Amino acid sequence: MSARGAEAENLAAAYLQQAGLTLVARNYRCRFGEIDVVAREGKTLVFVEVRMRSSNRFGGAAASITAAKRAKLLRTARHYLAGIARPPACRFDALLINGTDNSIEWLKNAFAE
Repeated sequence: MSARGAEAENLAAAYLQQAGLTLVARNYRCRFGEIDVVAREGKTLVFVEVRMRSSNRFGGAAASITAAKRAKLLRTARHYLAGIARPPACRFDALLINGTDNSIEWLKNAFAE
């Protein structure tokens, strides 16, 4: 992971903790991919994709989460949940970080149809 990527994930983790979420895992990896942050908000397990972009050219951070990336995240989350006896309610969030000023936009339930 690049230094900017690590910085983005550290910012995201601190932001989520300040918002009251409990971090469960960071950089969960399996053969299907990686989930940047796994956290709990109450009884809900939250899978968080962190994206940092230095500009909004080419659509910005949100546009970088493609359908293929969402599919990888879903497969990786299923793998994570397979190790839990009673999987809780889950959602996928995205934390979009503006690399010029480190402002954060939190998209809860980002992959809902």
